[in-house]
Amino acid sequence: MSQNSWQQRRSTESKNRRDDHRSPFQRDRARILHSAAFRRLQAKTQVLGVGMNDFYRTRLTHSLEVAQIGTGILAQLKQKHPTHKDLLSSNSLIESLCLAHDIGHPPFGHGGETALNYMMRDHGGFEGNGQTFRILARLEPYTSQWGMNLTRRTLLGVLKYPVPYQDLFNRYDLEKVQNYRQLKPDQWPVVKGIYQDDIDILDWVLEPLSDNDKSRFLTHNITQQYHHKRSVYKSLDCSIMELADDIAYAVHDLEDAIVMGIVTKDQWQHLVEFQLAEIDNDWINQEIVNLKDKLFSFEHHIRKDAIGTLVNSLVTAIYLDQDEHFDSPLFSYNAKLQTDFSLLLDILKRFVYKMVIRRPEIQMIEFKGQQIVMELFEALESDPERLLPYNTQERWLKHQHEFGNGNRILCDYISGMTDDFAGRLYQQLFSPKTNSLIDLSSQ
Repeated sequence: MSQNSWQQRRSTESKNRRDDHRSPFQRDRARILHSAAFRRLQAKTQVLGVGMNDFYRTRLTHSLEVAQIGTGILAQLKQKHPTHKDLLSSNSLIESLCLAHDIGHPPFGHGGETALNYMMRDHGGFEGNGQTFRILARLEPYTSQWGMNLTRRTLLGVLKYPVPYQDLFNRYDLEKVQNYRQLKPDQWPVVKGIYQDDIDILDWVLEPLSDNDKSRFLTHNITQQYHHKRSVYKSLDCSIMELADDIAYAVHDLEDAIVMGIVTKDQWQHLVEFQLAEIDNDWINQEIVNLKDKLFSFEHHIRKDAIGTLVNSLVTAIYLDQDEHFDSPLFSYNAKLQTDFSLLLDILKRFVYKMVIRRPEIQMIEFKGQQIVMELFEALESDPERLLPYNTQERWLKHQHEFGNGNRILCDYISGMTDDFAGRLYQQLFSPKTNSLIDLSSQ
């Protein structure tokens, strides 16, 4: 397996660019940064709804922070594992993965994901990470049919769940809901995998693998906590990106919640501090357990110092873990958190989930977005050749002709919308007071 194999692109390029000395991964990073899909992240919900406040993070600012944390993790790993510097060589690669990791997320966060997955329940489902892979490798119009035409290693790195949908799906033991308002997300969990439509791209990405590595990499299992089967493995690059994402979610989304008064010092003390004190680690006990006064300080620079301490504690506790059953080092090594700091991260993530994500006011926003997305899908599905933009109509007709159903194209169209565009289109379709034209070409 040569290094060149991982730098190959699906389509050979012969661009005549004067004095262009960039590496393949620097080019990938540029394509992601300049894509319409990346720009739309500025108007997609991260946790708090777009428009609630001008301070909190959107999907775009979250992705930028994940990229910064990801390169910090890479620097740590290079320092700790100097013999693997060749394997850990590219900042641009890790930045590319971190910048792109949320590109497939739909409007209105998990509410939008639940809605699209339900509407696609008989047509291959919907899931944000599978959609990210599809956008990068097929949909984004940098090329006519290969998406951004990224390198094989970059596409490998975004595969958080690299197993085909049909290998993971367990049928739902439920009848469809009688009314969209009755839909409960926990009863219709998403399949975390690759769509059937994109298996050819997955096969190309995994082409350089040995039979042993490919078979092992595609392993999946059944878990008691989850309705569908789950993939087991990810590549080294993906493991770095995923840790960076988890740290940004746990720490920076916590910061938003503190600033906006969504969580309080008392809640931190009662739900977090005592759990941290039970971890048998001197650093955590000395630096993290008593951090609440700084975290909840009214002075911005003091709070920022506390946030920096949390991020630093987690990033510097990451190391390379080895699985000797893989042949390629791209798969045999994964970035991993030391056990005590993994407990710290889990405590923070659970706190954010309970006190922020599950907060009724936040769930109401998700619920509202869920209804908007389902009703948009229903309307567009009723008469696609009448309601879809011309270019999307053409793709719908082609998919309808090739596969007998064009719903995947409807799903692509709606999932690419920003929160604001989806809301305006909903008003255009269903509000009697809306008569002005909406610019469909922007999507």
